[in-house]
This record gives sequence, structure tokens and C-alpha cells, in this order.
Amino acid sequence: MSDAKTSLTKDPAPAAETKPVLSVDNLRMYFPVKTSGIIRRTVGHVQAVDGVSFEVGAATSLGLVGESGCGKSTTGRMVTRLYKPTGGEIKFEGRDIATLNARALMPLRREIQMIFQDPSTSLNPRHTVGTIIGAPLRIHKIVPRDKVLPRVQELLEVVGLNPEHYNRYPHEFSGGQRQRIGIARALTLNPKLLVADEPVSALDVSIQAQVINLLQDIQKEFGVSFLFIAHDLAVVRHFCPEIAVMYLGKIVEIGDRDSIYEAPQHPYTQALLSAVPDVKQAQVGGRRERIRLEGDVPSPINPPSGCRFRTRCPIAQDICARVEPPLLQIGKKHKVACHFPGVIGKHPEKPVTARLLGVDDEGRPDPGGSPADIGNAPGYADTWFDLENNSMGRA
Repeated sequence: MSDAKTSLTKDPAPAAETKPVLSVDNLRMYFPVKTSGIIRRTVGHVQAVDGVSFEVGAATSLGLVGESGCGKSTTGRMVTRLYKPTGGEIKFEGRDIATLNARALMPLRREIQMIFQDPSTSLNPRHTVGTIIGAPLRIHKIVPRDKVLPRVQELLEVVGLNPEHYNRYPHEFSGGQRQRIGIARALTLNPKLLVADEPVSALDVSIQAQVINLLQDIQKEFGVSFLFIAHDLAVVRHFCPEIAVMYLGKIVEIGDRDSIYEAPQHPYTQALLSAVPDVKQAQVGGRRERIRLEGDVPSPINPPSGCRFRTRCPIAQDICARVEPPLLQIGKKHKVACHFPGVIGKHPEKPVTARLLGVDDEGRPDPGGSPADIGNAPGYADTWFDLENNSMGRA
């Protein structure tokens, strides 16, 4: 076990070309479960998000994907501070906003905005479009009152709507048009970060393409960064150069688009991608084998020990129940939280993380072992663990 430290050594943070707009470190959100009655006692916690870390660069997009209930939307609401996190850091342009009060958050509301999933319920039916889009301008006093209407009409034109329709109500528009109104409202204050919570899932397929193209045009024109939350892997692949996969409150794999879609290493990611229709494969013939996961998603109130995916994982072993796998960097821009990472059909027989964690192959403490400093900081380091050579790699 003397070579444990040589397998993975602590490496200084890489000198990034540009600082990330958003840096989330070990973010947690626990919702209390209380008894009914006059005296309500807390009997447990729903671990909606538990130790999530990632970065969003300037004028780029990070896609957050996973099954319903995995914690994607909760993460987005914490980033916008609609929820106050239970723990962890949310650094926006280097400043931790996780614990700021409402007064201190007021100026930051201009910089971070959200596009909601359902355009029907996110717009006040009693207000006109002009009032809805102009409200942030009046609240933050960005422009004089006599300049609010011209600015609203300009935003309507930016999102592809008729500027003269500012006096109409939301119910007079189609679903795609209402989503465009929501996007216009989010752009009112010229934010630097947009949290898009499944912005096209409630729309028809033809309208989805229009809205996605609109968001891409907005990003190119205004340089906005996106945290793009979705469950449609095809949409995320088209829009986001970097993808993070969540399962039961944790990120199980994160990396650039090519790493995630061409060579996924986590069994859960592989199962998700196997359900996505492959147009290219349909053209050449043959079909990708569908990976069917057995069992239901465990309760976030009492998640499984060790790896949370082990109860549905086809390659789980004893170590998976005893030790939680670290989010290990295995490429220049690729991290995975699995004891047996590998492409489909080529997962290793023995856990690659055992030596790094100072345990044996079954997850028991190894008297002769020495845990390596793996680290779980957001972003990527200059060095990583090479799965093929079982040693460090470097750019």
C-alpha cells in the first residue's frame, strides 16, 4: 500500500483562463419531516441535495440531468436563493451568497435570474405582458418610468414577439409564446447567469427547437451563462458543452459533452443514455441495447449506505454498501463517482478506488493502507487518475 500516495497526489488548482461565474461547493439541502398535531416534532430529513459541487464558466452552459426527484430543481432554486441552503457554498463571481439575507441579496437579483418550467403558472394571469416584464425595471429602478415601455417592447422583439402586444394578457398567447415572455422577463435586468429549469419540457417538440435556438442566440448576443436543468438528454447535448448527471441528491458523473455521451463511465449514466433514441444508429441499422434498471428509486429520507445507486446497480459489490465512492477525476474534464468506472461491458472486476481510500476490495479498513488526498473541489485539476494505467495523467 506504499504506492497509494503515488496513485493520486494533491495538485494545485489549475490556472484558469477565466474565473467561473458560479462555483458551488458541497451544497446541501435537507427538508425537515415533521409529525402532525399541535406539537410538531422533526422525525427526519429529506436529503434533496447532499454534497453537490460544480462550476459554470463565463458565457457557457452546464446541463444538470437526472430522473425526476433527483434534486435538479432544488439545486437551481438554491443557486437563485429561492431556498436557503442547509450547508455548502454558492460563490457568484467569488462572493459566497449562500448565507446572505434578503437585503444583501437584493442587488444580486439583477445578476441571477430564473426561467421556470411551466409558462402558464409562472406568469400572473391578472397582469398584462407589459406589467410582467416591466416589473423588475420598476422595482430595481433601472430606467426612468417613461422609459419602461420602450424597454419592454425592445425585449419582446428580442424574444421574437410583436412589440405591440405588450397590453395583452398571458392567456392570449400560446405555450411557446408564454415561455418567450418568461425569457424576456428573465433578461430584463441583463443578468450574468440564467437558471433554466426545464424551460422546454412543457412545450411541443417543434416549439422546443425554436426556444432552444432563441436561448442560444441570447447567449451569443449577451454573453449569459446558463445552468440548464432538464431530463431530455438530447436537448442538453445540443445546448450544453458540459453535463452533470444527478442521482438521489448527488452528482454521479460530470464532464464535457464528448466524455459523457461518447464514453460514459457510471452505470447510471449508461442506463440513461441507452434510453435516448439514436438517429445515426437508426440510419446505419441496428439498435442500441436498452439497459433496464430494476427496482425503484430509494427514499431520500433514508438513502442507502455507501453508493446511493447500489440498490439498482448491476455491477455493485460489497464495497459499494460500505464506502461512498468519491467524485474522482478520470480525465481532463471528466469526473465519476463509482468504484468500478468503465465503459459498457468493460467495468473492472476490482474497485479502482480501494487503494485511494485506504480500504480493501470489500471496503473494510486496510491496516497497511494510506488514504490519498482525492479532493472534491469544484472544477477540474491539471492531473487526474488514469484508469487504464492506474496512475496519474496530465494535460
